[in-house]
Amino acid sequence: MDLLALADFNLVARHGGFGRAARAAARPKATLFRRVAELEASLNLRLFERGGRALKLTEEGRALYERTGALLTELDETAAAIASGGDRPQGRLRISAPLLFSQIAMGKLAAEFAVKYPEVRLEITTEDRAVDMVEETYDLVIRVNPEPDESLVGRIFLRDRLVAVASPAVTRPRGNVVVPAVVRGAGDQSAVWDLTTSAGRSRVAVDTILRLSSMIMVRDAVRVGAGAARLPISLVSHDLAAGTLVHWGDVDGPEIALWTLYPSRRLLSARVSAFLEHLKEAFPKGTPDELAAYIGA
Repeated sequence: MDLLALADFNLVARHGGFGRAARAAARPKATLFRRVAELEASLNLRLFERGGRALKLTEEGRALYERTGALLTELDETAAAIASGGDRPQGRLRISAPLLFSQIAMGKLAAEFAVKYPEVRLEITTEDRAVDMVEETYDLVIRVNPEPDESLVGRIFLRDRLVAVASPAVTRPRGNVVVPAVVRGAGDQSAVWDLTTSAGRSRVAVDTILRLSSMIMVRDAVRVGAGAARLPISLVSHDLAAGTLVHWGDVDGPEIALWTLYPSRRLLSARVSAFLEHLKEAFPKGTPDELAAYIGA
């Protein structure tokens, strides 16, 4: 496959038309049209729907664009790195991270990374949904307890656990007494919490009186005595140490594991490797205590 023709195809696809691509790259429109036509002929595929005013990718064209765009970018950046005399991290680094971790830690992590590697253009998107790394052009994704995906590889860099906490003003219930609860989102429908304490296992019946959209909001509501809540230990460890919140027990269930994920078929770029090392330096053991200390929670 002609890499120059492939690069011109990606240029046109990225800008959505031959004219816009020609103006952006200061290239003759006729040259781009000819190179794309040659690529289509060599592949025996139609890559664009040519009709009306809009230029649209065919299904085959979209597949080719999604699979080759990031690779061509990496080739360009690798060539630039070699020309500048090394593998110094540079270029754009796009990361998708979950809401809570972004709220409590990513701002500080991103700022420290930007100071350390000023030639990297870091972009962080906050979202809890599953993203398509290739289609959405992410270099790295951070997720909590992700589903297995054969197309991705990764590793755990932080571990946390849920604990039940409440203000000292909220009396811990005995027997079948129901306690008011604050929860995150509409999906938490639990009426009973199973907890593990130093004295053994226990169950707490709850009545949800408040639903909030973030763990930070839940913690703030619990601090002022709205009810009990299940929260990551890293988010409330300082409150527990100060006595502003009381530990009712550890929540039964799987641990909270934060993973870094990236496409398995791609070699790690210098910028991705640098960010992974940055996370390792921030959380060398990956414990909840390290995260609590880092965020000052």
